[in-house]
Amino acid sequence: MPETATDNNVDEADVAEDAAESNGAEGSRNTEELLVHEGDVAGDYLERLLDLLDFDGDIDLDVEAGRAVVSIDGGDDLEKLVGQRGNVLEALQELTRLAVQQETGVRSRLMLDIAGWRAARRQELADLGTVTAQQVLSGGEKVRLQPMTPFERKIVHDAVAAVDGVYSESEGEEPRRCVVVFPE
Repeated sequence: MPETATDNNVDEADVAEDAAESNGAEGSRNTEELLVHEGDVAGDYLERLLDLLDFDGDIDLDVEAGRAVVSIDGGDDLEKLVGQRGNVLEALQELTRLAVQQETGVRSRLMLDIAGWRAARRQELADLGTVTAQQVLSGGEKVRLQPMTPFERKIVHDAVAAVDGVYSESEGEEPRRCVVVFPE
């Protein structure tokens, strides 16, 4: 008996579904391999940059939360690569992302930290969000914080969200966009 078009479609759908299931782990492994490759490319780029600038530092590569993370620690002059409020760090991160994109052909979401600045800033901002939320709870009036980068605002929003009775929103236009915490 000849196959009908419907039989072919069912068979093709079953094959496609089986292939997708078997590729789930492989797709995850490929993503992990791509992120490790991004970290390697970024590490090589930053190592050449540190040599050019005659700075000492140890480069650590990791993968966290679906992104490559590169940390530079150990050198005495590394604060110069952070700059005021992380401005130089942000620029170096963008340059590193562009170097990775040029090598891989894929836009990178790589995160760069130098001398633990970003980790310390993350804790500082989480504390600011919690303290501000408590202030709004006790005072009953909204509080507007200073302008922040999207990275910084996200951390404050997360900290405020952990406190019952308040909520936060971002207001304004870049680069003057800021977090405002409101009572519920």
